[in-house]
Amino acid sequence: MTLLILARHGNTFEPGETAVWVGAQEDLPLAKKGLKQAEDLGHALVASGQKPATIISGPLQRTRKAAEIAANLTGFSGDIEIDDRLKEIDYGSWGGRSDADIIAKWGEDALAAWRDRNERPEGADWSPDAATLKGNALAVIHDLQHVDSPVLVVTSNGILRYFHAALGFDGDAKVKTGYVCAARLEVRTVAPLFWNFDPANGLEFPAG
Repeated sequence: MTLLILARHGNTFEPGETAVWVGAQEDLPLAKKGLKQAEDLGHALVASGQKPATIISGPLQRTRKAAEIAANLTGFSGDIEIDDRLKEIDYGSWGGRSDADIIAKWGEDALAAWRDRNERPEGADWSPDAATLKGNALAVIHDLQHVDSPVLVVTSNGILRYFHAALGFDGDAKVKTGYVCAARLEVRTVAPLFWNFDPANGLEFPAG
């Protein structure tokens, strides 16, 4: 049995800055709050007794930095693995634009399709395609059944939406910046534990 802990990197915008869509081509560093959110993750893992045996991160600097901070705080002594399958979606012409810009150009329903219904907007020039992203999530989950547990995976919101479906979660797939999700993986089954929890409030992992 593998305990899978999924974390979204923290904030990439400082107070007062306009938030924009940050995808694979917008390789932004963590903001001051984002660094603190990574510390909260590390402290929460220590307090819960879940020192990662394996840490895997997407290749962008915001996910790698969050993984490094959590690794240091938990006393992780191995190498953080970088997995390109965890790289955020390339949002194409949406990247670098604010919600207001997107609504003005593509309409409110296009934005709501993704934000509220977890559907790729029609005609959006995003990549990879949805089938590839779904396949990547399923493949990563399969691979993680054969590594040392607990496993910490640090990635981005767009990628986590595909893990939400692949792990059998119901409800809203969005993960807030710096928040955490968890599931237990067995050979033929998956047990969803929780989705979109704030590590600053502490983490509890139900016994498997």
